[in-house]
Amino acid sequence: MILLQDVKNNLEVQALVCGAQKQLKELGFTEHSERHVGIVSERAGKILEVLEYPKERIELAKIAGYLHDIGNCVNRTDHAHTGAILANNILKDMDMPVVDRTEIMMAIGNHDEQTGMPISDISAALILADKSDVHRDRVENTNITTFDKHDRVNYAVTDAKLKIINEEKRVVLELTIDTKICPVLDYFEIFMDRTMLSKYAAKYLGLWFELVINDTKLL
Repeated sequence: MILLQDVKNNLEVQALVCGAQKQLKELGFTEHSERHVGIVSERAGKILEVLEYPKERIELAKIAGYLHDIGNCVNRTDHAHTGAILANNILKDMDMPVVDRTEIMMAIGNHDEQTGMPISDISAALILADKSDVHRDRVENTNITTFDKHDRVNYAVTDAKLKIINEEKRVVLELTIDTKICPVLDYFEIFMDRTMLSKYAAKYLGLWFELVINDTKLL
């Protein structure tokens, strides 16, 4: 079986992750580097691990998480679909079975809130992992006076935790937001589509999604 570490060691993957980050930085987007894909990979695997999925599904979720944004190396538009095709080609060259490649393609192709929906356990785990990575470490702009709304919202988040409580069938995204930087309402204005997709993903896994901001349950 192809493992996450095999994918990380692949030179083509390394180049695409770096290229995606380079392009998005030039376009003024938040960070999508090894930090982001590493966090998403770890969280996606952890979600299925806590829910006691088989090891093979957990590993596929980790790989999907690591590869989910490589399509940004081509263009931000339709990056989920482009990334799915790129991932399939890379994993095919690595001799991953087509059944496993299909699962990863479906997950990557459905992770974006504009066009995607949870269509598998791996897809749902990837969505929850990806949409929960909001944090000031993702802000590339170093000049706070020129922040746009996305920069302000991400920079205002000083702590973010995703908790899976299997025995209670709940998934909780806990955020700490510095309201001196931006009001909580701005989070919803920017991330409502992501929040709803996370809710659908949780439901697919048989979980109830909760959003807690500054110790106040909002969803």
